[in-house]
Amino acid sequence: MLDWAGESRYYTEPKRLALLGYLDARKEPGRTRERTVYTLTRRGLEALRAWARTPVEFTPVKSEALIRMLIADLVGETATREGIATLRADLADVSARLDEAEESAGAIPHREKYLRLTVAYLRGLVHLHYEWIERVERELSPSAGNAGPRRARQPRRRD
Repeated sequence: MLDWAGESRYYTEPKRLALLGYLDARKEPGRTRERTVYTLTRRGLEALRAWARTPVEFTPVKSEALIRMLIADLVGETATREGIATLRADLADVSARLDEAEESAGAIPHREKYLRLTVAYLRGLVHLHYEWIERVERELSPSAGNAGPRRARQPRRRD
């Protein structure tokens, strides 16, 4: 659910930050092969503290569900409603992972408060999605109106 960087950056970004002096890297034995463990340097902590004092901006929303809604007039309300309803399965999975995160938060006492606040925020997003799905189902139900695609208006001809 938290997706700050694409998966391809999970391995490249720590290497980049180490080259800049923000992280130290050391090798440790892993399950199948050696792994790299990174720790924050003093320079990295100073940069992190400076960044933490900058204003927070609203993060742009990246949502396949919203794109599906925006094409409802082209593909039909039934297809849109049914597709969006399938989001419930993903939300149930996210909720289960949030339960696990909340249960394990106590294992890191110095971070527990922050982890629980993060989980509460994410639970709010999950709840918002459930409410939106219910509204979509209500407003795009066959009894609420046309369930088929709407015919696109033809652009005016300019002579």
